[in-house]
Parts: sequence; structure tokens; C-alpha cells
Amino acid sequence: MATTAKIFVLDTNVLLHDHKCIDYFQDNDIVIPIVALEELDKFKKGNETINYHAREFARDLDRLSGDSLFGEGVSLGVGRGKLRIVTGKPFSQEMKLSFGEASPDHRILAIADWVRHENPERKVILVSKDINLRMKAKSLGIMAQDYLTDNVHDLEAIGRPLQHINGVTDAQIQQVYQTPSTLTAESLGVEASANDCYILEGEHSSALVVFNPVTKVFEPVERKKAYGIEPRNGEQQCALEFLLNPRIPLVALTGKAGTGKTLLALAAALAQEEAFDLVMLARPIIPLSNRDLGFLPGDVDAKIGPYMQPLFDNLGVIKGTFKSTSRNYVRIEEMQRTNKLVITPLAYIRGRSLSHAYIIVDEAQNLTPHEVKTVITRAGEGTKIVFTGDIYQIDHPYLDTRSNGLSYLAERMHGQPAFAHINLVRGERSELAELASDLL
Repeated sequence: MATTAKIFVLDTNVLLHDHKCIDYFQDNDIVIPIVALEELDKFKKGNETINYHAREFARDLDRLSGDSLFGEGVSLGVGRGKLRIVTGKPFSQEMKLSFGEASPDHRILAIADWVRHENPERKVILVSKDINLRMKAKSLGIMAQDYLTDNVHDLEAIGRPLQHINGVTDAQIQQVYQTPSTLTAESLGVEASANDCYILEGEHSSALVVFNPVTKVFEPVERKKAYGIEPRNGEQQCALEFLLNPRIPLVALTGKAGTGKTLLALAAALAQEEAFDLVMLARPIIPLSNRDLGFLPGDVDAKIGPYMQPLFDNLGVIKGTFKSTSRNYVRIEEMQRTNKLVITPLAYIRGRSLSHAYIIVDEAQNLTPHEVKTVITRAGEGTKIVFTGDIYQIDHPYLDTRSNGLSYLAERMHGQPAFAHINLVRGERSELAELASDLL
């Protein structure tokens, strides 16, 4: 007996997260509350990704328009369900007692509640990125879930430390140091992914290696120094290997605060600045309490200054390793003065095509998957992009460890020869910072 198709009621934040969301519900029916369209109107103007999604969804909906859109619904295609818009519905007695305010969220709940009672034989599910709204729905007996289409599946793989390969003979480890290396994954009886780092554990020796997807062999990860910054552990050593390797144009560095992600990325960029026309450090701005930057006092520089300060702090650490009269120190000052080294909010690169640039995107866990894709598609010829962030420290109200753009990037691009990812586990900021990060 065929399973009755479900009905999914979509919250506004789902439409703003992914304007193509209605394409991913297979043969199930979709309900868009009229309240969601009302809220979309508030977001149609602007240059942020959220504004882009609002405009694109409105255009897609316009192509489906018809009288039945507000009645029985319009078909989304062969083997697909129907889409319909449901206008406002009265609050049930339970809702009136629970939620006095007729806010947009509660009006969406009322529609989901009405759809559920109109279709007692079918599963009705509210889809929302808002945890609180999902909890409110469940309190009324309405099924609710997150929008899962772009969620990662193997979160453990993204957050794991360096992998060890045991049972390696000392003779095999010596093969790694031959020129060129001759140690293959087959000879060790293991599967290896492109640009993954491993620690080979021998009988009396060990080796830190990376799997080269071009030559199909394990190669040693040499200890390198970049613009006065030296790696303090194997993870940082692998990170610098990726950051300095011209064969890898896309790198993701994940890890908790104090593991050196941004510092290493910036040092590697400065060490290679002659190969690039521009070195850009960018980070998304997530205003406190969801208040727009316009609420902050001062001009543009004064508004964005506090958000960019961590990037300037990392630059200060690197400058601090040199005397103010040294060539490297003077070169950094010159790069800033001539705008070859730029620290900027991520929104400022929207719409630009950046060629021969080294771009570092800090706090990338606060980006949606679509925003990460947008940044990467800005890359022109000769550009390298580095994303850094902690997938467990998210400030965005509608993202979590599984749905943020950095996790999405690490999972979807894993195994691609042009991509490398390393998770930095050991904090190197200070013993106190490490203790606080682990215990508090």
C-alpha cells in the first residue's frame, strides 16, 4: 500500500535560507503561509544573500502563479507534489491560551494547525530554521523539523583530529622520504582521500604525511615557516602545507578558538604575496541582538571596526615577530598603504570577480551554504580561497553545526584534488586559553 504523501508547511526563514527549497520535497505537498510572503516583502531590497533569496523565490513563485495556487494547489512537476498558498487562519483556543500575541511566527503556527486539522489522514510537518518556533509547534502537537537538505551527514569526520595509520613498518616509512616517495595506499592496505593528512606509526619511527591525489602516494609534510610564524604541532604543520601549496586553491581550516587558524592563513598569504595581486581578509558581520549596523554610531569605518578587530589583532601578532625597521615589517605597512592587503567585511566583495587574489574568509561558520558557494564562485584565475572557523561556535540565529556553510563545504568538497581540510584540535594561544576552551 502506497504511503500517503506528507504536507510540509514552510517557515519564512526556510525561503530566505534557500530559494530553491520547494524543489527538494519529492512527491510531498508544500504549503506556503501567506504570512511568509508578507515577510518576504521586507527583505526584497538589499545586497545581502538573504535579499537575493527573497527576490529569487518571489520570481520562482510568480512563474507558478495561477488561481489554483490559492486553492487546491499547482503541480510542481511529474512525480512531484503540489504547492499552494494558504491565507491567514484564526487561532485555535489552545493557541489563544498559549500565545496571546499575533506575531508572524504565531500566525504561521495557526496556519500549520489549520492544515493539520483539515488533513487528519496525512502527516503535516512545519519546517523551520527557528528552534523556538519548532518547540512551540511541538507543544501544540504539530510535527516540526529543521530544513535538512543542505545539512551535513558525517559531522564526526569534520571534527576529528589527525588520523593515525598503525602497523606500518620502518621500511615503508623510509619509502616516504625517497625522492620521489613510493609509498602507496595499496601497499599499506588502506583507503586514502585526496589531500588528507595522516600520522604513520612505525615500529621505531613515525611520519607525518599527506596523500597526493596526483601522484597517488603519501608524501612527507615538511616543517615550514611562513612570515615569522612556525607551526607548533602536526595539525598546524599540515595546515601550512595546504596554505602554501599552489596546487590547492581551496582550503578549509576548522577548530576551536586559539588553534591558530586565522594566524596561519594570514602568515601563509603574506609569505606568498608576490604571487598575488591582492591579499584580502574578510569576515561576515553578525550584529549583536540581530540589530543592523545602521543602529551603531559613527561612520562606516567606525561601525565595522569592532567586527574587524580580530583580523587586525592577528596581523599585529605577525608584525610583532619583526623589528619595525625590518624588510618584512615595512612590507606589511606598504601593502596596507597601497591596498594590496585589505581587511574588509565579507559583504563588500559581493558581485566582484577576484583574480590572482589570496582570500581569507574568517568566521565562515556564520555563513550559509549558499553564501559559501557565492564566495567561491567569485574566484577568478589564479585565486586561492581559505575558509576558517569553529563549527561549534555559531552566532547566526538559523545555523547550527550541521547546516552552516563551513561544515557543508568540508563535507561536500572532501576528496576533491583542488580542496584540502584540516581540523585543528590543540590550542596554542596559551595554557589558560586551552583550559578554558576545554572545560568552560
